[in-house]
Amino acid sequence: MTKNFKFFIFILIVFAAACSPKIKPVVNKPAVPKPDPQNIAKPVKKFTEASISLMLPFKLDQLNLKTATKAQVENADMAIDFYQGVKMGIDSASSLGLNFKLNVFDSRDDNDQLAVILKKEALKQSNLIIGPIFPDGVNYITDFALSNDMPIVSPLAASKPSDFNNPKLISIVNNIDQHGAKIADYIANKYQSEQTIVVLINPKKTADEQFAAPIRDRFKQKYPSFIVQEFTTTYAFETKMIKGKKYAVVICSSDMGFVNPSIDKLFKLKNLKTGGYEINLFGHPNWSKQNYNVNQLQNLNTIITTSYLVDYKNISVINFIKKYRVKFNFEPSEYSFKGFDIGFYFGKLLVKHGANYLDFITKEKYKGLHNSFEFAFNPEFGYYNIDLMLVQYKNSTLNRIN
Repeated sequence: MTKNFKFFIFILIVFAAACSPKIKPVVNKPAVPKPDPQNIAKPVKKFTEASISLMLPFKLDQLNLKTATKAQVENADMAIDFYQGVKMGIDSASSLGLNFKLNVFDSRDDNDQLAVILKKEALKQSNLIIGPIFPDGVNYITDFALSNDMPIVSPLAASKPSDFNNPKLISIVNNIDQHGAKIADYIANKYQSEQTIVVLINPKKTADEQFAAPIRDRFKQKYPSFIVQEFTTTYAFETKMIKGKKYAVVICSSDMGFVNPSIDKLFKLKNLKTGGYEINLFGHPNWSKQNYNVNQLQNLNTIITTSYLVDYKNISVINFIKKYRVKFNFEPSEYSFKGFDIGFYFGKLLVKHGANYLDFITKEKYKGLHNSFEFAFNPEFGYYNIDLMLVQYKNSTLNRIN
């Protein structure tokens, strides 16, 4: 039996136990004299158990364990890893003094299946729903969220919250507009406009323009004193360069076939034997998952934005990995870390504030193993995470600088 098949069988078993609450030991306390009935305040309802529902695309309907291939089973890896991380996060929160009921539903990445799940009474009785993970599913359950006054966590989609018009939506992942604005703010704060030219290398594909547009708009609206130039290639940029100027160059693409020669060209321009240009490079957030020439990136002082970063030297990260290995006999993936941070953060909110936890979400910051959370609120499209990291290539790795 392969590792993946063992993993899948494990998850089927774990579903049966997912709804078991943590039981706190009963402590006998000494008797307290009864107060005068006339002076008794109105009793407050005690929040003793929280119910969280999780909707992930396990796609169990598409698998027959007797005939499934390794590739078919691996399609469920993301959902499994995320679920196990959430489970560990909620278990950790429960140790702070609250019982949890975790309902797990297979969304199958199918709106017809979501329609069936939305009729479940357990879902309607939840204090919080985590998922679906894809934008189409998040959009599909908007009416349910509004009619049932139900907070919905969008855990993995990088969509703009304004796409959903759901004031009960809690968006975890930073959208591309936030990444662009973060880069623009950093450049404006670190460079002097009279000495610096901001350059966007924008091949003009849809994805490239999505990153370029918020940078361009930010400078136009907030930092008009900066000169912003735009070129489709680094070769076109080279023909317009001026000696003595500082260049903050943003490559707006994550197409490796375009980015690799662009980085190489900038590296050569900076390191000309006859006196190179002063270039500092800024990249697309997707670069954190891609491999480029690290020596060139470091030479160009390259900075990118990212929603997440795992410090494997951090003691909390080390302890999580050890516990995860013991519990599941596997290494945690990035989705395991994401799941833990979300499960623990919201579990802790429920422990501290009970059913009124939404009143405190914009006040409770969180520095996690993988993500960090600081939420803002918009009455039209809900809560959205504004914590976004700047990281720089140094010593052959990415290091947080902001």
